[in-house]
Amino acid sequence: MYRYDAIDRAVLADRTAEFRDQVRRRLAGELTEDQFKPLRLMNGLYLQLHAYMLRVAVPYGSLSPIQMRALADIARRFDRGYGHFTTRTNIQFNWVKLADAPDILDALAAVDLHAIQTSGNCIRNVTADPYAGAAADELEDPRVWCEAIRQWSSLHPEFSFLPRKFKIAVTASPHDRTAAKVHDIGLLLRRGRDGETGFEVIVGGGMGRTPYVGPTIRAYLPSNRLFSYLEAILRVYNRHGRRDNAYKARIKILVAALGAEAFTREVEAEWEKIGPEGDVPAAEIERIRDAFTTPDFSSDPSTGDFEARRAAEPAFARFVRNNVKAHIRPGYGIVDISLKGIGETPGDISADQMDLVADLAERFGQGDIRSTHEQNLVLPHVRLEHVYDVWKGLHAAGLATPNINLISDIIACPGLDYCALANARA
Repeated sequence: MYRYDAIDRAVLADRTAEFRDQVRRRLAGELTEDQFKPLRLMNGLYLQLHAYMLRVAVPYGSLSPIQMRALADIARRFDRGYGHFTTRTNIQFNWVKLADAPDILDALAAVDLHAIQTSGNCIRNVTADPYAGAAADELEDPRVWCEAIRQWSSLHPEFSFLPRKFKIAVTASPHDRTAAKVHDIGLLLRRGRDGETGFEVIVGGGMGRTPYVGPTIRAYLPSNRLFSYLEAILRVYNRHGRRDNAYKARIKILVAALGAEAFTREVEAEWEKIGPEGDVPAAEIERIRDAFTTPDFSSDPSTGDFEARRAAEPAFARFVRNNVKAHIRPGYGIVDISLKGIGETPGDISADQMDLVADLAERFGQGDIRSTHEQNLVLPHVRLEHVYDVWKGLHAAGLATPNINLISDIIACPGLDYCALANARA
């Protein structure tokens, strides 16, 4: 996973100190709720039906065991002992006290986590294939591009007050595990005729009350021109997006109203004005790529008694059939952890379960945990000889439901118990 540097940590320290003072002023009555609202939303803090909710960013769904344990500690100390994973791979704490919010942000910053741009009309958390770096059908690891987009878009002054929230997904596999076509921008890594990598660019997808499958506005964009093209798309959206009607403010409405061809012409014209000066240098992309830790595949894995266990225990066999996927490396598997236990709220996970997942990732999963847009978790690098041990640990914690991609593996918001916009319980 990506290792934060001194600049990343300085940004988080400055932001948490700034928000601590804003909360102090709100509690002292120096700020009204109307004045405080845009400030708290910049830090992922919502005021819901019964309490404040804090949405924590999990960039492209990647977590370390240390970070997962920190989330468990926050759930115990500042919430009601659990968190809720969302469709943007973030985690929400639904019973936060305003006075505690700065301490939570400090606890997050201590493990390189934050809540920046998890709310508001800005570029939200960038999501990726949860199997990134492990999938057998992957062209290259898309997380490098997700991290570059995160750094480019974080606190970007031109795109901090868009007409509406904005969501980007990146995938590098033919099998789209990011739902890229229902994002504001979906980026699909492709190999060009010259052998170089680039992107198919999809714009204007979305769900909600007016669902759209986004059209492709560029079949192939060289990867070294990505950021100037993203800037062009966002400038066109900033210029023409509806600001008078929240229901018509998303870019999907703009693309549908203009038509894909007219929208593309606007973007291409803006892109030509920006030129290559708007692109991130190749050296910076390589710096980001080098900042990612890589799994240790140096020793040859053994399948051990994996096949014998699967043949002997029907419950384990069901788990393997539904929750274990092929890995790019022989002798390894990708283990999906369902947060959709029968009778449980989809996406919810207790603090004890978070600790258990962290322990399993540390012992058997190369210290790598992923959250998914389907509100589940993944251990992407597990030796087949250890899958049975992982299953036993998950089973004891109530996390071994073998239902990935089955009808009970549904996606749901926290619902009416929390959100003023909901009309049903999850």
